[in-house]
Amino acid sequence: MEACADNVLYQQLDSVMEQYGRSPDSLIQVLHRGQELFGYLPEEVLQYVAKGLRIPISKVYGVVTFYSFFTTVPKGKHTIMLCLGTACYVKGAERILQRLKKELGVELGQTTSDHLFTLSAARCVGACGLAPVAMIGDDVYGKLTPDKMIRTLKKYR
Repeated sequence: MEACADNVLYQQLDSVMEQYGRSPDSLIQVLHRGQELFGYLPEEVLQYVAKGLRIPISKVYGVVTFYSFFTTVPKGKHTIMLCLGTACYVKGAERILQRLKKELGVELGQTTSDHLFTLSAARCVGACGLAPVAMIGDDVYGKLTPDKMIRTLKKYR
């Protein structure tokens, strides 16, 4: 742990672990804070947390890979969450997805080279009456077409 001790982000992560008494039961809270600090959970952070909480790295990996809100790869500034649920799919979500992939040059789960957008999908976002729907961050956009989706992205560039 000493190798990272001079890094401010690691110092803050250390403070969080101390706050919880370095209890293995605080793993999820510590990982949340680690992801907030670093933007994602790189290998070095996972190892640091495992050592700091005195738990096997396999347990840390198990938690990180089980919960979808944790990520081990950098995300873009804006996450595009396209709904691919039945209502959205029937109303053209697949066409929107293909257009987004082409426009952004990424596949689902990937981040653009400029780190501006990460493209993801959901089974349902709970806005079926607005189908097809996408969310960018906390903003919901409904009744989308491929062209309307691309115009919407311009607000975030």
